[in-house]
Amino acid sequence: MPVTSDEIMSVVEGQTVASQFLKVVASHGEQVALRWQEPDGSWSELTYSGYAERVARIVAGYQKLGIGAGDRIVLMMRNVPEFHFADMAAYFCGATPISIYNSSSPDQVEYLVNHSEAKLAVLENKVFLDRFLPVRDNLRELDAIVMLKDTEHAPEGIITGGTLEGAGAADLRAAAANCDPDHIATMIYTSGTTGPPKGVMLSHRNICWTVESLRQCLPFEDPGGKRVVSYLPMAHIAERATSHYSGSFLAYEVTCCPEVSQLSAYLGHVKPNLVFGVPRVWEKIYAGVNAALAADPERQKQFNEGVEAAKPLAAKVDWQTATDDELATWEFLQAVFSQVRELVGLDQCEAAITGAAPIPAEMLSWFRAIGIPLAEIYGMSESSGPMTFTATKIKAGTVGPAIPGCEVTLADDGEIICRGGNVFQGYLKEPEKTAEALDDEGWLHSGDIGEVDGDGYFRIVDRKKELIITAGGKNISPANLEAALKMIPLVGQACAIGDQRPFVSALVVLDSEVAPAWATSQGIEFSDIHDLASHPEVIEAIEAELAEVMAPFNNAERVKKVKILGEEWMPDSDMLTPTSKLKRRGIHARYEKDIESIYT
Repeated sequence: MPVTSDEIMSVVEGQTVASQFLKVVASHGEQVALRWQEPDGSWSELTYSGYAERVARIVAGYQKLGIGAGDRIVLMMRNVPEFHFADMAAYFCGATPISIYNSSSPDQVEYLVNHSEAKLAVLENKVFLDRFLPVRDNLRELDAIVMLKDTEHAPEGIITGGTLEGAGAADLRAAAANCDPDHIATMIYTSGTTGPPKGVMLSHRNICWTVESLRQCLPFEDPGGKRVVSYLPMAHIAERATSHYSGSFLAYEVTCCPEVSQLSAYLGHVKPNLVFGVPRVWEKIYAGVNAALAADPERQKQFNEGVEAAKPLAAKVDWQTATDDELATWEFLQAVFSQVRELVGLDQCEAAITGAAPIPAEMLSWFRAIGIPLAEIYGMSESSGPMTFTATKIKAGTVGPAIPGCEVTLADDGEIICRGGNVFQGYLKEPEKTAEALDDEGWLHSGDIGEVDGDGYFRIVDRKKELIITAGGKNISPANLEAALKMIPLVGQACAIGDQRPFVSALVVLDSEVAPAWATSQGIEFSDIHDLASHPEVIEAIEAELAEVMAPFNNAERVKKVKILGEEWMPDSDMLTPTSKLKRRGIHARYEKDIESIYT
């Protein structure tokens, strides 16, 4: 029988983020909680007991500044250990910490701080302070700003980290009483691709319920000590859920990676047991392996043959239907692939998760074939992160079944809806938008069109508002086309075009690792990747594979023409959100002339 929401609720009844943290400190006090690299390249670490000591000092500092129940604190930091201390301390005051994207401009800072009515801002260093100072006089409710690092550069009136932690240490057991399961634990501000960001309010009950549901999904008999790398923005629910909340509830060992560009090196050093990545992270690993193999065509051919042989076996092993002979073949192939897994730092990975945007089913199958247990998760900030997920029994091309305790179904129009203890409390100061997302029966409306099979596995068709409607009236999913286009080895990113157009086309961006390696192997001379984008042989190679990747689609849906670009779309830009979702309006505006050239 499926686990019900009430059954999950009974496990977490009365719990809060603060109480869960104290449980782990009591049971795993001497275990390493956080690790980080110092400026000189050496590594430092802190146990859960040490983590609690830092939190206790910051709680005392917050209380001295007048922070109490119901107050809000904005945090602006990279993935550094100080984030965990500052965020966790807020709960013991009964306050609500709100992490904002590190790229936020002064105008965005002004909007977010004023909208949330934050009383205190805790910033990592002067880089982030410089986003606040230009609008400081406009931050109506903000009483104080704390800067934790670079304190020698602190202007007058800015509180340093040393001052904050110099007020003594609070009694955390007593302070935990300030926390209530129904209090708003945090707010996640949406990335604002369709208007001003909305403040998604999540209660302590939401977070405790969701972590317990996820715990039941993961393949760990004992999660304590499992290694995780924290590298995505803490303003994103996926990173909060994976490394911060699950980390401190389940006693993970979290290594802080302050720059996404350093992820490959950190994976090699940490050898994580659990990895969450947006699709672009996995696409880059996939591209890197294939670029390395391209230097030896014979080896690449043998590797690809092994992958194809392993793909059907991966599903059988997953569902435990493999024969002894198939298991022996699987084990032989995994021994062959072990070098690749070690090369990318995933040789000890027990659970690999992709989410926040679609990933090509072929790519997910490729990872599973080489022994990296990649599975797709689906959800949104409003569902405290997950809605559907399974770490085992994968069906590539689906996002899995409902997580334990969560009801997920399709509305009459095919929209995915869910209800359970993970469903948010509403949008801050937005009752009308809350009513649009959350109906009277407690169903959260995702805004995504989906399908579900007989086993309860969901497939995402597309965002309701992003479906392309061609001039001929055909409704088409751009996300599925884009996922297929990214299976062309030379293509790293794609955006389908076709709304009110006679046919579907696409902008495709050359993969910055694979394309140069391929061009060199073909003896093509080029000055940079922009030069490659217009090279006849590159155009010919991509167009030759276009028909193959479009074969599964019907004629009206297929991308007929592509425009090749050499400019990579970077997260948190006019083209991509901080979590690498396409900003279609921004892309259309930037490449208006290129798009028009396709249709003339």
